[in-house]
Amino acid sequence: MLNPDLDSIQLDKDEYQRYSRHIILPEIGLEGQKRLKAASVLCIGTGGLGSPLLLYLAAAGIGRIGIVDFDVVDSSNLHRQIIHGTSWIGKPKIESARNRILEINPACQVDLYNTILTSANALEIMAPYDVIIDGTDNFQTRYLTNDACVLLNKPNVYGSIFRFEGQASVFNYQDGPNYRDLFPEPPPPGMVPSCAEGGVLGVLPGIIGIIQATEAIKIILGKGTTLSGRLLVYDALNMKFRELKIGLLPERPVIDKLIDYDQFCGIKQEPQETMEIKEINVRELKEIIDSPEFANYLLIDVRNPNEYDIAKIPGSVLIPLPDIESGQGVEKVKQLLNGHQLIAHCKMGGRSAKALGILAQNGIDGLNVKGGINAWSQEIDQSIPQY
Repeated sequence: MLNPDLDSIQLDKDEYQRYSRHIILPEIGLEGQKRLKAASVLCIGTGGLGSPLLLYLAAAGIGRIGIVDFDVVDSSNLHRQIIHGTSWIGKPKIESARNRILEINPACQVDLYNTILTSANALEIMAPYDVIIDGTDNFQTRYLTNDACVLLNKPNVYGSIFRFEGQASVFNYQDGPNYRDLFPEPPPPGMVPSCAEGGVLGVLPGIIGIIQATEAIKIILGKGTTLSGRLLVYDALNMKFRELKIGLLPERPVIDKLIDYDQFCGIKQEPQETMEIKEINVRELKEIIDSPEFANYLLIDVRNPNEYDIAKIPGSVLIPLPDIESGQGVEKVKQLLNGHQLIAHCKMGGRSAKALGILAQNGIDGLNVKGGINAWSQEIDQSIPQY
């Protein structure tokens, strides 16, 4: 409740000491600290963004925190998802996050939702909370979160990260713009690589997540100027911040219900519109490599050169996806193919499927390695590092 009955909210002796540096700030004071204790915040995602913002919201004295996530902790998370530790690898992220939150603030009520946020459950999950924080990494959930916030009239604290750049804003607050005013339509599927494919600087989500936590606290306190109507863009590589103004679209999309967001974002394609890419698994690839028939194949790796330096499948030739997209790589494949059968792989199979789609448009058919080099490392050669 953003306007709680403060007379019913009391701080005990430990809380006066714990939050003394807050309370002596004129902009917060005792009333502000009571507002934080009375407030409820829902964080969607406990990954790179959710980790720092949850830590700081708990430390700030937020009385109730909800967490939505269905993933488990993986070792590849730990360079940026600082709420988790090595001992939690393989265990649910929401339980790891709760454990850490309660170490920081034992008085915090932590609600766990071990589920995927969907159109069927979003309104019910989000309804009890004052502020919603978007810590997600995909467009389907971002649009779903936005639309549910509009329908419930909840402020939506937004953040996103990729490689060395981060963005933050506040949507649907005090008649300000919502996410669809910034992005009326999602980008085509595959246009924006995931962090798993494109990489991310480990400290970047810390900076953006803390900005999100700051905005949530300001909304709860009713103090300061929020990022509503502004998109803050942070360039970590060059240490620059810039702002873009966000206005209300003249013809705003009408949000009157939740929809199928996979379909809206193009994740679900009609069968006739989907180019069929034939696949083989890594065990089938191993049989080919170990046989004399491998001389009749061309195995290409479409990852980036720095990834190729980390790990490679024996006998593969590096032709990065950007080169294939530019056309230069297509010509190189034609030169090397010379009547051979083409096989392509990447880290997990997504980029190689895209490369084969481009090559097919140029008259070159090939096989995609399902699961990519990650599957090769898991099933064939465990000495190859996963990243």
